[in-house]
Amino acid sequence: MILQIRIYRFFLRLGTYLLPIPAFTLGVVLWTRVCHILNHAVWFMPHDHIGQLLFGAVAWALLSERYRVTNFDELFRERTGVRNAWSACIATSFLLLALMYFTGKQLFPRGLLICDVFALLCLTTALHAVFRVLCRHRVYPAHATRLLIVGADEFAVQCATRLQRLSFAACEVAGYIRLPGQTSRVSGALTYELEQLGILKSRIDEAVIAIPPSRFGELPPVMEALKQNCLPARAVVDLGERVVVREKLFQIGNIQMLDLTATPTESLDYALLKRAFDVCFSTLVLALASPLLVLIAVTIKITSPGDVLFTQERVGLNGKPFQMYKFRTMRQAALSESDTLWTRERDPRVTPFGRFLRRTSFDELPQFFNVLRGEMSVVGPRPERPHFVHKFLQEVSSYNIRHSLKVGITGWAQVNGWRGDTSIEKRVEYDLYYLQNWTFLFDLKIIIMTIFSGLIAKNAY
Repeated sequence: MILQIRIYRFFLRLGTYLLPIPAFTLGVVLWTRVCHILNHAVWFMPHDHIGQLLFGAVAWALLSERYRVTNFDELFRERTGVRNAWSACIATSFLLLALMYFTGKQLFPRGLLICDVFALLCLTTALHAVFRVLCRHRVYPAHATRLLIVGADEFAVQCATRLQRLSFAACEVAGYIRLPGQTSRVSGALTYELEQLGILKSRIDEAVIAIPPSRFGELPPVMEALKQNCLPARAVVDLGERVVVREKLFQIGNIQMLDLTATPTESLDYALLKRAFDVCFSTLVLALASPLLVLIAVTIKITSPGDVLFTQERVGLNGKPFQMYKFRTMRQAALSESDTLWTRERDPRVTPFGRFLRRTSFDELPQFFNVLRGEMSVVGPRPERPHFVHKFLQEVSSYNIRHSLKVGITGWAQVNGWRGDTSIEKRVEYDLYYLQNWTFLFDLKIIIMTIFSGLIAKNAY
């Protein structure tokens, strides 16, 4: 079973690595046809760009690994695989553009680059479709792996049934091993005791240990018995529906661990790419908006007494508090009042100019300083006040998971209308979707949605 899966993985990875060759060829054909239709001259000479093409192929190989395009397990999680393939294609094209810009070789036709990316995306999707067909129909003759299921209770029977349903690895159950204290739920197959392993050696290929987590303490004697019979063994790790193991077992020193709560913050993309973008984007916004910042500050000072900036404690990454900056939009009041009360429609505390700032979201411009300080991100769940965090923790399931990411100026919940005094359950639902599906391109999409539709929001008062 494992060998079959490894063969599939090898050929999927090899096929993906080689895709730039036919993709470039197809891209040249498409671009040439388009040029002929538009009566444009075809002046591109491939041999002048061998270095760039090799760089693109290497970049594609690395990025296809990074975006899990070569991951066999992803084949059956997505219908087409376009999402991961698209991310890898766009990232590869950006690296190529950066190379051409910094080396001064900008003669590579833009139309050809677009055709190459389109061809690469189509071929990647087609390759995944071919592998799905091969796996589901097993077009090659395969010897079914004879499995010995260690365990005979309901959990073991369910695991065996799911293994036999695998489309890409032919399996058949040769028998079950009943462990001490188990009530056998096996029907239609032979059941043995652990002491009878010796007589089964010639009739099985692999052993699958299918026991619930509550019986993991019995693994050592089971493994010892399997070692004596030279049987390769696999263990089913099923910690329940609510616990999703996102990464494989890893080892630190002599301690084996499962990463049960992997989040995007532990990925290189989030730690490096997102942070670099946050710093560059915030610096650009503050530089371009500096005249507006001065104008807003002067207007606030003239129209109402009090400080220009309003600072308030909010809860950020991993539940740590920080001081968030905003332009003051209300009349000066006690902190206890602003920390525990929602702003409501036609709130008498809001100044006339403050109402304009809230409607346009200009009051949030100083939060880009929080981004530069590393306390916030441009995109992320909206930071909440400690008073409401404690309240929502008691009322909303999974609320605290949203603090696994850096809080943001804008976010998926905000651009979908869930900001201000709206449903906390829906806001958490959108925040969790963002956490589970975060990519750098997803952040860019949210920023674009914010610019075109999210700056003026009906719930911002």
